[in-house]
Amino acid sequence: MSIPDFQSLMLPLLRFCADGAEHDRHDALPAIAKTFALTEADLEEMLPSGKQAKFVNRLAWAKSYLKQAGLLETTSRGVFRITARGRAVLAENPVRIDMKFLERFPEYLAFRSAQRNRNGEEVASIESIRDATPEELLDSGYRQLRTALAAELLSQVKLATPAFFERMVVDLLLRMGYGGTREDAGQVLGKSGDGGIDGIIKEDRLGLDVIYIQAKRWEADVGSAEIRNFIGALSVHKAEKGVFITTSGFSKSARDTAQKVNSKIVLIDGPALAELMIDFGLGVSLVNTYEIKRIDSDFFAED
Repeated sequence: MSIPDFQSLMLPLLRFCADGAEHDRHDALPAIAKTFALTEADLEEMLPSGKQAKFVNRLAWAKSYLKQAGLLETTSRGVFRITARGRAVLAENPVRIDMKFLERFPEYLAFRSAQRNRNGEEVASIESIRDATPEELLDSGYRQLRTALAAELLSQVKLATPAFFERMVVDLLLRMGYGGTREDAGQVLGKSGDGGIDGIIKEDRLGLDVIYIQAKRWEADVGSAEIRNFIGALSVHKAEKGVFITTSGFSKSARDTAQKVNSKIVLIDGPALAELMIDFGLGVSLVNTYEIKRIDSDFFAED
């Protein structure tokens, strides 16, 4: 038989995880394949790119969407398990779980709302692609891939140790052009021990100015109290620039507090952190590159 679409894989995957144990892709693949009576030939069918099996790719997308809805959770690298919400959904004995079904969960709606193009328009969903042009489909697919990657990337960052997170922050700032060398940056981050400050990094290779850093690998939003502590630490050092990076978010009062001071304070929340990691190639690798070409009218112009 043909390989099921990724939405059709959601319910079987959630049922597979119903035992509450931790699983990885290697556990799930044969079990779900057996559910659909897929043959070896089916499992060997590749994506058009030839770089991944189609069934593996679709199962990964099913897992990703279930995670965004809070039905599955990542427990360690490549390992996942069902959540209390996932068990509650199974108790409903649903006939099918698909993208429409997942819209009942606010986390999933937040994930989908992030899939917007540069004009702020909602990216076309799978249900509404009939009237889309090939360029629109490519753009929609790219943004869905990027949104899913950002969510998965942030999930991995949250599983890392605080020490890893601090090193990662250094690597990101270096890739963005700050800090001079890795050796210089690594000597200061996480070692100052000065209330409200996790580290100092050069703004440029010459060290003409410095930026003070606070890095928090948190789940709860950062509040105004943490921002005030950071501002106070900047004041003690007579510093004018600071970056506060967190894996979570910032409360409205925290953002308001940061805007009311003379010092320039940049707040980077979890989603922004993931986007920067993608933009600067940190923690991600290139899989495919597509070039879109059009006819060069000038080439065919005859004098």
